[in-house]
Amino acid sequence: MSLDFPLDRTAAPVPGAERRAILADPGFGRWFTDHMAVAAWDAEHGWHDGGVRPLAPFTLHPGAAVFHYGQEIFEGLKAYRHADGGVWLFRPGDNARRFARSARRLALPELPEAAFVRAVEELVRADAAWVPEPDGGADGGAATPGPAASTSDPSAPDSSASGSGEQSLYLRPFLIATESFLGVRPSAEALFRVIASPAGPYFPSGVTGVTLWVTETYSRAAIGGTGAAKCGGNYAGSLAAQTEALENGCEQVLYLDSAGRGTIEESGTMNLCLVTRDGELLTPALGTILEGVTRDTVLALAPELGLRPVERAISLAELRAGAEDGTVTEVFAAGTAAVLTPVTGFKGAGHAFTVGDGTPGPTTLALRRTVLDLQYGRTEDRHGWLHRAL
Repeated sequence: MSLDFPLDRTAAPVPGAERRAILADPGFGRWFTDHMAVAAWDAEHGWHDGGVRPLAPFTLHPGAAVFHYGQEIFEGLKAYRHADGGVWLFRPGDNARRFARSARRLALPELPEAAFVRAVEELVRADAAWVPEPDGGADGGAATPGPAASTSDPSAPDSSASGSGEQSLYLRPFLIATESFLGVRPSAEALFRVIASPAGPYFPSGVTGVTLWVTETYSRAAIGGTGAAKCGGNYAGSLAAQTEALENGCEQVLYLDSAGRGTIEESGTMNLCLVTRDGELLTPALGTILEGVTRDTVLALAPELGLRPVERAISLAELRAGAEDGTVTEVFAAGTAAVLTPVTGFKGAGHAFTVGDGTPGPTTLALRRTVLDLQYGRTEDRHGWLHRAL
């Protein structure tokens, strides 16, 4: 049986003036739209009770499994308003498939791909006025139709470097175990929700490089663990490492493998990529790391920028030696929120080194601009990644 998401529109939306004020400076994850997509699952009835309803708290029994055993997963994707006023999703099917893989790993029910995409679509349609203008305009419901702006002109302003032109609606689907019991087994009940939050540019002052702290205290995941799943426990476990990085003057952390081989894994919540002098785009192979949609996008686009994508184990020693002798010319992290983040230096216990001249590299910025131009419809989508929601 297909799962539908009929709209029950709120009787008390955020007033237009207040919404416009929020969209003028939304930050990231601070404000939420008027509605949420919902569905329920239980072992007897399967998926049911789908809809788009007013955003509201919900009540759970104190014995709900999610509170005691962390049985939950989530996703993150964005809706983008194009210059013609249309609103588009970027590769939502990939998020849906990863959501299902995460569900399998956490012993949760798998939401069909079509239902995942439909839930996101219907929420975006209900809250279309919350999708910001791509140029930072405050009224997401007042787009002016017109042709998409071309960025093929090298003299055109580079929004990827300035941090402007990156407003979007961030979407957070999640699934939690809700059965009330204190035995360690998969829950027989679960709730699915999608909430939305308008997002400004991740780098409002422009794209600058970050320095990563190479932690020897913490690891992110182990072989056979939950590293490839997008679940809250992975992120809760990262907070101490992030604190360690900040205490050492770094913006984010770099994890090494848990087996002690000295191979690099992820940068905080993002995938790490290296650009070499020989034209390779290197990134750690999958297994214990998250299969990022942005990571996969960058690997697919690499040949268009004259790069050869390579997925393999990369040791910290190789990274450090490459940065010091110029073999590694650029490093960046890839993720949904920030798209591409230039990494210009590394610090660890007893060592520190810089990548290139310590500023964001041209290949990183070019890749970043290419991804953004695709997402905002400024260039042709030859990969079929864009999915129209409105």
